Amino acid sequence: MKTLLFFAIFLFSFTFSAAQTHEYAPLGEKEFKYKNWKYKSIKGGEEIDLRDFAKGKKLVMVVYFAPWCENWKLQAPLTQKLYEKYHSSGLEIIAVGEYDTVEAMKANLDLFKITFPAVYESESKEDRLKTPHYEYRTATGDTRKWGSPWNLFLIPNQLKNKGDTLVEKAFVINGEFIKAETEAFIREKLGLPKEEIKAETAAKEKSAEVCTEETTADLKKP
Repeated sequence: MKTLLFFAIFLFSFTFSAAQTHEYAPLGEKEFKYKNWKYKSIKGGEEIDLRDFAKGKKLVMVVYFAPWCENWKLQAPLTQKLYEKYHSSGLEIIAVGEYDTVEAMKANLDLFKITFPAVYESESKEDRLKTPHYEYRTATGDTRKWGSPWNLFLIPNQLKNKGDTLVEKAFVINGEFIKAETEAFIREKLGLPKEEIKAETAAKEKSAEVCTEETTADLKKP
């Protein structure tokens, strides 16, 4: 009986560990045309115009996510912490939901106590190849199937004032952000002094497609 119990605990631990595999990616500047958008808020339903949203900010982080994605679940709490730490210094963050229902997106944001704004671009997995999100990330070399999370940084004073295109090059992260690298970048763009930041200990997974295709958002805490 003890042997069976030990095996069950081991199997559970292995499964949980596998589900929590990180998929870090480096931050880099890429050339591609990123267009302005107007999407509806996940929580309030009002329309948000990205160009207007960015006005008056020093730095805007746009985070694309699928609520069922394990890698987004790993990054979500860290993204919220960045928002809480740097929002008063000029950082704005906005999330763009993909490939699930609005209800699932809202439940996911509530689960992780996300306080920054969030909109949605698609509402079904069937839209994967049709979204601007797919177009942008493949243009920047992201070969993942779902591309969640996908992080983009915009410098508001460098955005085009008119037309569909906001920028023709931007800093992107094709996966989970590396905390030390990303926070150093944020501090630099906000004009803050350098700060010693603890690096992640988990290794980057280069080949595994970690983002699982669940039907709806998992409401269990990671």
